[in-house]
Amino acid sequence: MTLAVIGLGNVLLGDDGFGPFVIELLRARCDLPPEVELLDLGTPGLFLTTYLHQYDDVIIVDAVAGAGDGVRVWEGEELAALPIASRVSPHDPALPEALSIARAAAARPREACLIGAEPRSLELGAPLTEPMRAAAEAAACIVLQRLKEKGFDVGRSERVHIELDWWQRANPAP
Repeated sequence: MTLAVIGLGNVLLGDDGFGPFVIELLRARCDLPPEVELLDLGTPGLFLTTYLHQYDDVIIVDAVAGAGDGVRVWEGEELAALPIASRVSPHDPALPEALSIARAAAARPREACLIGAEPRSLELGAPLTEPMRAAAEAAACIVLQRLKEKGFDVGRSERVHIELDWWQRANPAP
């Protein structure tokens, strides 16, 4: 079985970088088996479909308007029932549409869940707010628990520290 943990969001827009931040937390703190891939996909829009159908299971992490306080998990019928929202740009996640298309085209992923937290600030250039950093820690724990429940061997890495601006150092401006 193959599984992808996919972080969605724009790291340049404050709390919208929640998904990529959770992926970076997992990369920094965990040793995962080769059957589990961590993907920071940014804001792929419907291009997300090309990734979804490659995996048996997907765990998607994203900032979600209307998630309420803390971290929320959608799966099964609840995930399938998410409304298709108006897309205001080609970068909108389009998660319900992408899941439907991927499953219709390839019957994969067989299982999917969305782990989300309510963004507090979408200010350009702002870091994650304190509530979203706490939510990211909780989301990472939920991801690890789900991986263990699915039988994946999850180890702790010696790399336990993450810089809050990891993406700036990984992609320095020209």
